[in-house]
Amino acid sequence: MKISEKFGITATQFELDFVDIDTDRDTPLFVDPFFMGTRTDTFSISASRTLRNFFQTLIHNIRTGQIDVARRMFNFLHEPNETCLGLSSGAPRGNAIGDVDGQKLFDSIVGSRAVETGLVEDIEDFKLFIDGIDKDKISDLTTNVIRVHLVRYTQNQCLLWGMPLQMNVQTGFYWDSSVRQWQNSFERMLVVDGRKILLTPKSIVSYSKKYTPQKYYKKFVLEYLQHEHIMTNSFLVQHRRDGAPFVTKKSLEESVAPYSKEYLVGFTESHPEVFRDFKGWVRETSRPLHNEELSEENAPSVAQFLIDRLAGIPSGGEAATIYHRTVVGILELLFYPNLVSPVIEQEIHNGRKRIDITFDNSAREGFFFNLHNVHQTPCQYIFVECKNYSRDVANPEIDQLSGRFSINRGKFGFLLFRQAENMDALVARCRDTYVDHRGTMIPLCDVDLIDVLSSIAGGEENTIEQLLSNKLRQIVLGV
Repeated sequence: MKISEKFGITATQFELDFVDIDTDRDTPLFVDPFFMGTRTDTFSISASRTLRNFFQTLIHNIRTGQIDVARRMFNFLHEPNETCLGLSSGAPRGNAIGDVDGQKLFDSIVGSRAVETGLVEDIEDFKLFIDGIDKDKISDLTTNVIRVHLVRYTQNQCLLWGMPLQMNVQTGFYWDSSVRQWQNSFERMLVVDGRKILLTPKSIVSYSKKYTPQKYYKKFVLEYLQHEHIMTNSFLVQHRRDGAPFVTKKSLEESVAPYSKEYLVGFTESHPEVFRDFKGWVRETSRPLHNEELSEENAPSVAQFLIDRLAGIPSGGEAATIYHRTVVGILELLFYPNLVSPVIEQEIHNGRKRIDITFDNSAREGFFFNLHNVHQTPCQYIFVECKNYSRDVANPEIDQLSGRFSINRGKFGFLLFRQAENMDALVARCRDTYVDHRGTMIPLCDVDLIDVLSSIAGGEENTIEQLLSNKLRQIVLGV
């Protein structure tokens, strides 16, 4: 059963920032450290720093002869069943580095020429150059190291969606980069049927099909060799009817470049530029999984569901919580993967009075990318103020949102509300805030959200960026 179903969350995977795992079996997805390292949101940056600290400490200990110290670092890499991700059949049990397997893998790492020569630059490179390490073990190793980041993320998502946390539960060991040691602590944890559960951001998981030794070998190594053999007119060169020369990848595999991780080590030592090109290609072409890849549902049906749900929510304090969570789901659908990791900042009176929400800005293109790079608006975090009022929002609500802005946190936000009798007056108030250099905010009412959702429900493209661009133009230029 999915986590959302267990806790009665009436939200689809499109509305959730985390992978909606089935706690009874593993979902065949993997935490992808290379992909995580390319992202710009706070979670990915901080988790990647912790992972890199672990890797650097491990490699330093190996290269300086502190083998026993390095070996002890492996003693804490146990099966991370809490995420319910991976390739286990039946109940989740992980596929991490156990005692016997861990000893073999550790010996492989210590004896690897790729480690000795510095060819291995990041922890994900292990799977390219060291036998016995593949995507499942790299994912599990990463999960162990960044566990405390997943604990914090899980706490925030549980608070957002009303899932209860159990007090004083052992987290399990995680890497503490400040002291370069494994630590264990007691935290509020999500516990399901007596098992600890960690939620994983859907923006950092993948099927791990790009950063693989096979992809590096087939797409970069062999293609480089094809070009080289054609340039030297080697014995492998054949000619088409028009005289054009070619070399097949099969002939290279069979005669001069048989696939093995050992061969990749030697090739990369001689041609480091090809490895750099491979990393650059993966970095530039990797994208978060689409919601359709994580769910059997589709965007049009989810959009229609959200239209009906939003229209059925009454205004007023009693329905504030359901309005806020519905809005979070809508924004997740519209903005993922550009905005991620929604977090409740403050909640009073059991959610009837106020919920302020922040998203991390992880955009690599489009409106939220241009905010900073074109419009020079600080926007590391995007603030969202939700007002389920039956009256118009006015200056107090605008001042409340602008009061949260700062250079370090960000100076952009959304004011979400049900309807406005005089939208022009509200836009003028937002313009005053902008002109006074107190920040930029865009007002969005039900009609705005329903218009964009309707386009998605009708099978058209997501039109939210055009809507935001038009509203920003109104505020900045007054037109």
